[in-house]
Amino acid sequence: MVDPSDAIDKARKAVSERAELPGMSLMEHLEELRKRIVHAAIYLALGFGVAWIFHVQLYDLIDRPLTAMGKHLVFTHPMDSLNIYMQVSLIGGAIIASPFILFQVWLFIAPGLYQREKRFVVPFMMATVSLFLTGAAFGYIWVLPGALHILIDDFGKNFTPMITIEEYSGFFLSIILGLGISFELPILIFFLALFGIVSPKFLWKNIRYAIFIVFLVAAIICPSPDPWTMCIYAVPMLMLYLVGIGVAWWVHPSAGRRGKAKEAA
Repeated sequence: MVDPSDAIDKARKAVSERAELPGMSLMEHLEELRKRIVHAAIYLALGFGVAWIFHVQLYDLIDRPLTAMGKHLVFTHPMDSLNIYMQVSLIGGAIIASPFILFQVWLFIAPGLYQREKRFVVPFMMATVSLFLTGAAFGYIWVLPGALHILIDDFGKNFTPMITIEEYSGFFLSIILGLGISFELPILIFFLALFGIVSPKFLWKNIRYAIFIVFLVAAIICPSPDPWTMCIYAVPMLMLYLVGIGVAWWVHPSAGRRGKAKEAA
């Protein structure tokens, strides 16, 4: 049996925890947002400076899938060569500075969290960076070379390719950044579940819609109409959705309520 006095004490404790959360006015929120954006911009600028030192090596890394096919980039504007070095340095700098930028994001949302919810800061930062890098690596190792082979050697075999720096850089970034962001699905579910917007039951109940959306995205990014190749792209995203369900079960407020109910019983 549940002791009514214990239940009342737990309810008072929950109310007191929420009352201890610092209240902020709209202007204070805007000032805090401005502060975090400025700090993130500083970290990004520092990361850009570090990446610029290695801009030639970074460009070689981007150009390697194309040169492995015996193809070379051309440029049609005098600024193209400088622009590509700036782009690779900016992307590299963003990756270098990502842990510090993510920490600024966490500092902005942390005042609205319970103390027990703030323990997720380290897993959040590690998982976010790791998932993005995993998605980017998946795109670089598997998707990009496959797309270049199909588009240039198969569909373009009757034509002479003249691939410009501007077009290739846009194509490269769309694949790498697109997959890197797609692999952040568990992080998105983490926040939705943390604030009680979705629950594990809701995610599992609607898994058929998730499968449809995942295969739709895979069909868009997959360079080949072959269904087996499309499945290679879809399976990792489906696994991430299942991981997201586990994350939702871990952080969803109802999990905490179940734990309290067991303690009170």
